Amino acid sequence: MPIKIPNGLPAIQTLLQENIFVIPETRALTQDIRPLKLLLLNLMPTKITTETQLARLLGNTPIQVELELLKTASHVSKNTSEEHMLTFYKTFDEVKANKFDGMIITGAPIEHLPFEQVEYWQELCEIMEWSKKNVTSTLHICWGAQAALYYHYGIEKIPLDEKMFGVFAHQAEHKGSMLFRGFDDTFMVPHSRHTTLLRADVEAVPALKILASSGEAGVYAISTDKGRQIFLTGHSEYDTDTLKLEYERDKAAGLSTKLPVNYFPGDNPENPPVSTWRSSAHLLYSNWLNYFVYQSTPYDLNAIDQP
Repeated sequence: MPIKIPNGLPAIQTLLQENIFVIPETRALTQDIRPLKLLLLNLMPTKITTETQLARLLGNTPIQVELELLKTASHVSKNTSEEHMLTFYKTFDEVKANKFDGMIITGAPIEHLPFEQVEYWQELCEIMEWSKKNVTSTLHICWGAQAALYYHYGIEKIPLDEKMFGVFAHQAEHKGSMLFRGFDDTFMVPHSRHTTLLRADVEAVPALKILASSGEAGVYAISTDKGRQIFLTGHSEYDTDTLKLEYERDKAAGLSTKLPVNYFPGDNPENPPVSTWRSSAHLLYSNWLNYFVYQSTPYDLNAIDQP
């Protein structure tokens, strides 16, 4: 089944070229079906790239998905045109009267700031509080996961001595976790961050359970009991060349960023990188949509309430 996205969104052409079934908004209106309503709070500076990455994963399942794009009103994007933001994005005030089957809160490259110093922190807190009663399952990515764990459970992010940068091997800790159903014993996930979470801090919160981790990258996937909140510290959605572009950007800026781990063949940045995480990324998002959204959400969205 297709992913329904706004007419004219740049991601459409990219996804069609990859044989991902996309249905424009006008065509979807002619179909008698209730798609899953997903809200994407996109905090990344490269909005169009992130939209495409996530739409690619959300659109590769048998479930019809309707994607709504959300921006913060308290921050103006400097890397995406005003026309794009006005055309495709809504503010929280425009959507808060609605309920959603699922929601994704992305990361943001602002780890160096204390949460309270982030320009849109109060607005983000309002959105995260609202999600508890108005979204069936919310998936938080990287900084978005750290921010949510801090807001909901008081877990602090911890600075790293050097950037966690590369593609790392992970294992599921709960073999029965539906989020990792069908996964290999070891699967790869890209990471790109300057902060981390301490396992002991997560384990000290009874409401949380660690689903998967890496010996090198640490805790990866955390969930509440019924998956109403899921937190991912890595970037399964990344394209093959995303870490390459980040590495080149850091080098151009004069930063002492090391080569991303397990990424360039032979650790030679002249060699084109190879994706080792694409299939597990598709399975991860398919499992989230199926088990934590589709099979958990009420047919009448007005029935969504706090667990």
